[in-house]
Amino acid sequence: MGNVPAVGRAVAVLRLLAGRLGPMPAAVIARELGLPRSTTYHLLDELEAEGCVVHLPEERAYALGVTVFELGSAYLRADPLERVGRPLLARLVDDLRLTGHLGVLHGAETLYLVKEQARYGPSLVTDAGVRLPAQLTASGRAIMARLPRGQVRALFPSAEAFVDRTGRGPRTPGELRRMLDEERVRGWSEEDGFVTEGVASVAAAAVGREGRPVAAFSVSFGTGEVPAGSARAGVARMVRVAADQLTRRLGGTPR
Repeated sequence: MGNVPAVGRAVAVLRLLAGRLGPMPAAVIARELGLPRSTTYHLLDELEAEGCVVHLPEERAYALGVTVFELGSAYLRADPLERVGRPLLARLVDDLRLTGHLGVLHGAETLYLVKEQARYGPSLVTDAGVRLPAQLTASGRAIMARLPRGQVRALFPSAEAFVDRTGRGPRTPGELRRMLDEERVRGWSEEDGFVTEGVASVAAAAVGREGRPVAAFSVSFGTGEVPAGSARAGVARMVRVAADQLTRRLGGTPR
């Protein structure tokens, strides 16, 4: 790759990182791309300055940065994701008779692209185009639970990065990490009164070809409408089935 322009080399680094589920040391990146180490470190420094990669000093490795996810979300918001996801969301809302959303991660926020309103249900702030703190929303955490930990740390590096709405929800990186670990194993995320008092949501993420999360389906309801426990888990399973269908339409493989 010695005669490839700098832009091509930078894209090669990003593609390599995108194809791995975990961070990569600079030496491994250099070896796999056939680049001199000095060139590799220079590229990584430039990409880090632009937010395209994040350096994880504890692991002595690099991972994709927030800017890459913002660019990917911007492409999907342009139309394809909404076209593919809207029919699946409409079917889910018809089956459950609960209000549903399709959302993406935009920096440290959840951005709602599509809202399908159930005929009856609580008043929600989550209209299409609304952004909310990602750590408080079921959609945001469903997506973050499928991200490498390095990306999550880049989004929420300290307690100062956490926004509060109702006094509930994670408030520190440690609390968020533990919650995401649980939700990653379970396969779906839940919030109860984190965004709006008396309103709860469950969500599941869809992934693309590279196995990275790109969006999430969620449904919302009054806290007493779907009690916590088996009833709520049953709703979450239906949301996850819809998310798996979206994954297949995006060319990904459900977990």
